[in-house]
Amino acid sequence: MAKRLISIMVVATASMWALTACDNTPDSVDTADQAANTVATADTTAESSTAEGKLAANTVDWSLVDSGAKPADPTNYKYPFAIDSQNVRDYAEFFKVDAATAQHNLTISMASNEALSKVLDQLSETYVSHELTDGNEMTLIIHTTPDVTASTYDYVLSDDFAKGLVLPIEIKPDGKKGEVKVHGEMVE
Repeated sequence: MAKRLISIMVVATASMWALTACDNTPDSVDTADQAANTVATADTTAESSTAEGKLAANTVDWSLVDSGAKPADPTNYKYPFAIDSQNVRDYAEFFKVDAATAQHNLTISMASNEALSKVLDQLSETYVSHELTDGNEMTLIIHTTPDVTASTYDYVLSDDFAKGLVLPIEIKPDGKKGEVKVHGEMVE
């Protein structure tokens, strides 16, 4: 039991390192190609656009976030974690998901910093916190100040580690600070 807990803690720590090791260096990308590949679904509000159709100052421009990578089929994907590895089994048991979901989520969580850093480049002082949801539908939720337009986007990871896997991103302008919970208990 202690061995399994240590393994879960190692996976959780590695995920946290990946999320906090932000590289805020903007990537040089062709905006026209990005716009063609954008698969965003933004909440549209009067505040999110001006009369000229331009984005408001506090709206994430998903065309600048887009990786240009094509989505891969997750069922035939060659994951970096074996489906029967101890980390995958521990994740599956801890979050009560099947092994394939655990394998997918572990890979996405380790690569999520790629998407996070691109969004943070635009949010600047409006960023409050972020979290990755665990379970059957992993999502990167970014909490912002209330003056940011709520939106969602399916980011296609481009780094070799998780190339082609899709990470759903949700911008929540709720001002919420992130909380770390283990089995429903707050961890400090």
